[in-house]
Amino acid sequence: MATSSSLSFLSSTIFFSNSNTIHSSKQQQQKHLIFKSKQQQFSIRSEAAAAAATIPILSFDGTEVGSTTLNIKSAPLDTARAVVHRGLTTDLRNQRRGTASTLTRAQVRGGGIKPYPQKKTGRARRGSNRTPLRPGGGVVFGPKPKDWSVKINKKEKRLAISTALSSATQNAIVVEEFDDKFEKPKTKEFIDLMRRWGLDPKEKSLFLMTEVSDNVILSSRNISTLKMLTPRTLNLFDILDSEKLVFTKSAVEFLNERYGNDDNDDDWEEVDEEEEDGGEVEESAESSE
Repeated sequence: MATSSSLSFLSSTIFFSNSNTIHSSKQQQQKHLIFKSKQQQFSIRSEAAAAAATIPILSFDGTEVGSTTLNIKSAPLDTARAVVHRGLTTDLRNQRRGTASTLTRAQVRGGGIKPYPQKKTGRARRGSNRTPLRPGGGVVFGPKPKDWSVKINKKEKRLAISTALSSATQNAIVVEEFDDKFEKPKTKEFIDLMRRWGLDPKEKSLFLMTEVSDNVILSSRNISTLKMLTPRTLNLFDILDSEKLVFTKSAVEFLNERYGNDDNDDDWEEVDEEEEDGGEVEESAESSE
C-alpha cells in the first residue's frame, strides 16, 4: 500500500510556513502541500495519480440526490508547489498596470531662473526652485511606466488551475442548476439557499457556473464573501482564496472535459487557434467595411 506525506514549506515571495517537518502516515490518502500567506492560508493537496474525487450532489432544497465524479489532472508532489506558485505570481504580476510615473527636476515646469544670487545673501547656494530638496521639485529615482507582465505556457497555467481545483475537492459540493429558481433578485433568498447547502455566508465561497442569470447575479453581488465565476473568469487566486467551492452539474462536465485527460489538450489548442483565426477574420472584415 502506497504511503503519503504531509509537509509545510517556505516560498520565496508569497508563501511562508512555520514548520518544515515531514510526517508519513498509512491512513492518509492524499499528499498535502500547505501554502500560508500573511493574510490567508492556501492549501494545496496533490492527490494520487489517476484518482477521481466523488462529490455529493445537492438539490435546491439542500437534500442529497446523488453524487458525481471530478476527474482532473493534478501535478506531482515534487512539482505542485512550483507550478501553483508560478501560476499565481504570473496572474498577480499581469494585473499590474505599470502606469505609475513621476517627473524629474528636468521635467518639472519652471525653475529656469536662479532664485537669488550665489553670494552675499548668507544662504545656501541654489540654482533652481525645482530641486528635489524643495516642495514642488522633481523626484529622485521615482517610478516610471513599466511593463510587469510575464509569460506562462498555456499547459502550465492549466495544470496549476487543475491542481488547485483537485486540492479543494474535500471542501466542494455540486448543486443542481438553479438559474430558473430566482424569479426576482433577492439577497435574503440566496443567503437562505447557501445555508441549506451548508455554506456559511461569512466564509469565503466560490460558485462556478457555466451560465449565470441576471437574477442570480443581482441576488449574490451584495455578499462580499462570495465569488460568482464562469469558465471564462475562472482564476487561480479565487480558487486558493476560497474556503468552499460550489459547482453546478454543467460546470463539473466542463472541468472534466477541460482539465481531465491529456488527450483533450490538442483539441483545446485547436479550438483556441480557431477562435484566434475567427477573431482575425472578423477584424479584417470590419476594417474592409
